[in-house]
Amino acid sequence: MKITLLQNRFLNAAYWDELLRRLIPMLKRELTTFRSSGAVPGVFRSMVLKEMSDHIRSWRVVILIAIILLTCVGSLYTALSGISDAVKPGSVDEEFFFLKLFTLSDGSLPPYFVFIGFLGPLLGISLGFDAINTEQNRGTLSRLLAQPIPRDYVINTKFTAALWVISLLFFFLSFLVIGAGLVVLGIPPTPSEFMRIISFTLLSIVYVALWLNLSLYFSVRFRQPATSALSGIAVWLFFTVFYPLIANVLINAVAPSPFASRRSIYLFERFQFLIMQLMPNELFSQATSTLLMPTVRSLGPLTMEQMDGALPGPLPLGQSLLLVWPQLTGLIGLTLICFILSYLAFMRREIRSR
Repeated sequence: MKITLLQNRFLNAAYWDELLRRLIPMLKRELTTFRSSGAVPGVFRSMVLKEMSDHIRSWRVVILIAIILLTCVGSLYTALSGISDAVKPGSVDEEFFFLKLFTLSDGSLPPYFVFIGFLGPLLGISLGFDAINTEQNRGTLSRLLAQPIPRDYVINTKFTAALWVISLLFFFLSFLVIGAGLVVLGIPPTPSEFMRIISFTLLSIVYVALWLNLSLYFSVRFRQPATSALSGIAVWLFFTVFYPLIANVLINAVAPSPFASRRSIYLFERFQFLIMQLMPNELFSQATSTLLMPTVRSLGPLTMEQMDGALPGPLPLGQSLLLVWPQLTGLIGLTLICFILSYLAFMRREIRSR
C-alpha cells in the first residue's frame, strides 16, 4: 500500500510543479551568491580557451597527437585490408561489421583500441605534468591569483582545458574511422554499432582523464616539471610492465595442484581475476573489448551451473554496459579520487614563488 501511494506521488504532475517552484528560487540564490563572491561571468570560459590554445600550440602535444593520428591511420589500414577475410557470410560477426574497424588487425600492427590504451596515458601525462609548477616557477601563478578570481579557477581551468583537447581528439579519431569505413566499405554503421563506438570514445576520454588528473597532482606536489613528469611515467610503467610481472609471480605461488577440487580451482581463478583488476589499463582493456565485441558475454570465471542453459549470441548494448559496469565505475572512481587529491593539494599549497 505504501509503495502504491509513493508511486502515485511521483507520477502526480502537481508534485513535480511544487518541486520546481522550490528549486528555481534556490538555484537563483546560489547563482547570486556565486557572482557576488568576486567571480566575474565569462572569466572561466576565457581561461579555458586560453589554456586550450596553449595546448594546441605546444610542440609536445602536437607531436603526441600526430603519433596517435598516425597509429590510428595505420590500424585503420590494417583493419580494412583484412576485413574481408575476417568476416564470413552468415556469421555473428557479420551483424557487427563496422566494429571490426576498431578491433581487427592483420598482425603487423595492434588494433586501434590497443593503441589508445597504450598511448592515451602518455597524452594525459603530457598535458598535466607542468600545469602548475611551471607557472609557479615563472612567478605567473601569484600574479594570476592576485586578480579577483577564485583560487580553484586555476586548477579547474587546467583540467577542463586539457579534457576538452582530449575529447575533441578522440571524437575526431572515432569519426575519422567511421568516415573511412563509409567511404571504403560503402555501408553505414547500425544504430547499435554507432552507440557502441560513442560509448568506447567516452570510455577512452575517462581513461585518459585518469592519467591527466594524476599528472596534475604530481604537478602540484613537486616544484620541478621533470620530477612530476618522471613520477607520472613511473606510475604508468609500473602498471604496464612491472605489476603484471609481480602478479604472475604471486599467482604462480598460490596456484593449486592439478588434483585440487573444483571449488579450489574456481577460487583460484577468481583470485587471479580480481588481482588483475587493480590495473587501470586492464580495466580499460576489459571494458573496451566488451563494448566493441558484442559476442563477449562474461569477463570473470564461470561455473558449470552458470554456463548451463546459456545461449551463444551477441549481447545488446544495455547488457554489455551492465557487464562492464564494475570496470566503468572503477575508472570513474579513480579519476575522481585523483582530481580530488590534486584539488585539495592545490588549495592548500603556498603559491608564492621563491
